[in-house]
Amino acid sequence: MAYITLTHWTTEKLTDDMLAAANDKFIPMIIKVGASKVQIMRTGESSICVITRYKDAGTAVAAQQRIAHIRSQAASEFPMTIVSTQAGEIIAGS
Repeated sequence: MAYITLTHWTTEKLTDDMLAAANDKFIPMIIKVGASKVQIMRTGESSICVITRYKDAGTAVAAQQRIAHIRSQAASEFPMTIVSTQAGEIIAGS
């Protein structure tokens, strides 16, 4: 069953440089450690949610140490803070 993580981030100001780095650097890094799809959704003027899909829970769990490193790197490069993280298996949908 597919597995999703949602990571909510906030920053003082969401810039074009941050979005470019997300697309050009961080999303490929997340895919490389096991994600099958990554999307970033703007949730407010200065907040985003990173939606990461894995093929299953085992793949997601195996990637978490490397994902923590990627999150740390993003937070050190940009003035961003993780507000919350949720994760779980997809149990219904189309």
